[in-house]
Amino acid sequence: MRIQTTITKTLFLFFAFNMGSLHTIQAQLSPPGLGKTKTAFWSAVGVKRKLDSVGKKESMTYIGLGRKSDPDHSGLLENQAILVLNHEIYCNFAPNQQYSYAVSYRRQDNYETKAPYRFEDVEQEFRVYGRYAYTLHLSDQWQWKNTARQEFRKFYTADFNKAAENFQFRSRLKTQLAYNFPTKTKQAFTLSAEGLFAVSRYNGDDKKWSKFTYKEARLGLYYMLQIPKTPLTVDIGYVNNLIKGYRAAKSGVHYLAVDLIWTIPYS
Repeated sequence: MRIQTTITKTLFLFFAFNMGSLHTIQAQLSPPGLGKTKTAFWSAVGVKRKLDSVGKKESMTYIGLGRKSDPDHSGLLENQAILVLNHEIYCNFAPNQQYSYAVSYRRQDNYETKAPYRFEDVEQEFRVYGRYAYTLHLSDQWQWKNTARQEFRKFYTADFNKAAENFQFRSRLKTQLAYNFPTKTKQAFTLSAEGLFAVSRYNGDDKKWSKFTYKEARLGLYYMLQIPKTPLTVDIGYVNNLIKGYRAAKSGVHYLAVDLIWTIPYS
């Protein structure tokens, strides 16, 4: 655990002190699922880079850290939950249309399912995914964005041995409504809903497949602000994670999320 904390701090400092020549955009780094808990906190710092002079291609690289409570309490910073490293390339290939592809590494801490919820083990995940998005500009202030995302997730134990779940194919459908405030300072407010569906292949003698089924829903509410006269965008949000079959959290798992983004202009 100490080694993991040291790595996290080192990566955070690297991102914080090595970014220059930036300008601002609005963006959002949504939290990952943090498991069966009561409350959780997600924070991320990202760098967005323009890859061409016409604004059709860009990349996003970020590091994120999640913490969570146990299922019986609301201390959202109580336990380490997840470390995420993510790199994604976006391409605006037609009016209102965008595709992207990404690679990701995730290190998630697991805990016992019964009190006192002691630390149990670490699961590592490597992920690749592709995404297609279509945005409707309803007016100068209102935008409606719909996204389809397909993921392949490969799992390992802490020492890179086989995990109980070998790999998973997961499909995600998301709709998001955004309102841009008519002010000199760039500000936006977004409301989103996302459904997740998956099928898994397990290790073991039978190497069985699960059924392709609905897994969870995530409802998000975000406020985004371009900090005046700086190259920074800050996002503050709330996410309600409704997990199928998790009766201990009838109203869902409650996330508080904060992220900070720099943008590097094309040169």
